[in-house]
Amino acid sequence: MNKTDLIDAMAEHAGITKAASKKALECALIEIEGALQKGDRVSLVGFGSWSVSKRAARDGRNPQTGKTIKIKAKNVVKFKAGSDLANAVN
Repeated sequence: MNKTDLIDAMAEHAGITKAASKKALECALIEIEGALQKGDRVSLVGFGSWSVSKRAARDGRNPQTGKTIKIKAKNVVKFKAGSDLANAVN
């Protein structure tokens, strides 16, 4: 399922227009992104939660040359499925 499929499904399920569904989805994604940028955790009970974690700088290896390279530290987004979602797929 891609974004367009999700928008179509949301519109049909909620009985709203595709335009309204698209706007609602985009607003939700913007708010989740904004909260994560501030370092907050986003939790939807039963569905899951997103959080930001720091990945330390480390040494890596170029697989083509075997040469050691430096990999910079960065923030990564983590998602942990909630119990309802985990049970639904099992």
